Amino acid sequence: MYKIQTNASGTRTIDVSEEHLQTIEKYSLLKGLVPSNGMVDETTLETLKHNVKSIILNDAIEDNKALCDLCFNVLYHDNMKVYGLKELIMLYVGWKDSKEA
Repeated sequence: MYKIQTNASGTRTIDVSEEHLQTIEKYSLLKGLVPSNGMVDETTLETLKHNVKSIILNDAIEDNKALCDLCFNVLYHDNMKVYGLKELIMLYVGWKDSKEA
């Protein structure tokens, strides 16, 4: 289990599991999400949420439990803000790098 900070002061956090990271990888949720200027903002977070909703709604045949868990526990968590998304991206990149090494 990993913990990401969701605000600059460190008073709010979200737990991110290995399964959440695997779900992000399976659906390539972060691929192409960050614009070329590298700035993560509210629009980036909203785009991610809309992309996930679209996958869930358009993929009714497949079991989306893992994707729904990711939404409930991380993406739509009350504490998830832009700062948290930046931390989630950094966690995912580090996790992916360590997995490939």
